[in-house]
Amino acid sequence: MSTETLAQHGEGWIGLAMIGKTAFALLLIVAIILLCAWLLRRLNGLPGQGQTLKVVGSRALGPKERLVVVEVEGTWLVLGVGGGGINKVHELPAPTRAASPHEPSDDADEGTSFAARFARALSANGKKTLGGNGKSGRAGS
Repeated sequence: MSTETLAQHGEGWIGLAMIGKTAFALLLIVAIILLCAWLLRRLNGLPGQGQTLKVVGSRALGPKERLVVVEVEGTWLVLGVGGGGINKVHELPAPTRAASPHEPSDDADEGTSFAARFARALSANGKKTLGGNGKSGRAGS
């Protein structure tokens, strides 16, 4: 092989290496941006920072109007939210333990829990369709 042929191939490899370095630098910058975004999201969610405001409940009153109960530092604020703005309707002290629809209450007995009511409904439905009145439950039989 001549030195001229080696020089031509060497320039090609140098160009390819330059493209690889540029692509790596671009990927590194994108990774740094994603890491910063993730860190900001994590740091904003730390307890004690901005956790003094909690929406207790909300009810739609119309297409653009809502009634919202917000807990702020041990006080419940009843707010009217509409297209024109937000108005304080009422203010009252927050109860020691608010009853939330997402949390099961401690004093719920076995007869009123969802699982017990669902089991009773299934058994009643099963008795009605499987027997009791002599019909099979299928139409046309």
